[in-house]
Amino acid sequence: MYKKILIAMDESRHSEEVKKHGIMLAKVLGASVTVLYVVEEMIYVPASPYMSPPPIMPSLKYSKEEGKKIVEKVIERGKEMGVEVTPMIVVGHPASEIIEHAKDHDLVVMDTLGRSGIVSLLIGSVAEKVVRHAPVPVLVIRTKENQES
Repeated sequence: MYKKILIAMDESRHSEEVKKHGIMLAKVLGASVTVLYVVEEMIYVPASPYMSPPPIMPSLKYSKEEGKKIVEKVIERGKEMGVEVTPMIVVGHPASEIIEHAKDHDLVVMDTLGRSGIVSLLIGSVAEKVVRHAPVPVLVIRTKENQES
């Protein structure tokens, strides 16, 4: 039934659970895995032409490097479990990219992907958007920690 699984990863502390569940599910089902990390493109619009980006704003290069480290951990876990894992790092909006890449898969496995509280209320939950719009089933992994928040 599920032969191609898309695991959407982020840098949250809950992503370890997503990796475990996604790889184990692929192992049991004999499925291949694509691990997707989305580098969210930051758009900075200065209030004046003399303003520069704030120093805390991560660079695209740094974000891609972090994504590569996260994806490599999933590939390592896949090798340990005998599961074929294909890496994919893209730049864009997380929900849109996950939904777009889900078209080539049978199942999406993801966490609630980092946003919570006011930010989630203002711009919406990535997981909620993916669940509502993905063309395939979505398995959202909830850990004890993120059930309490």
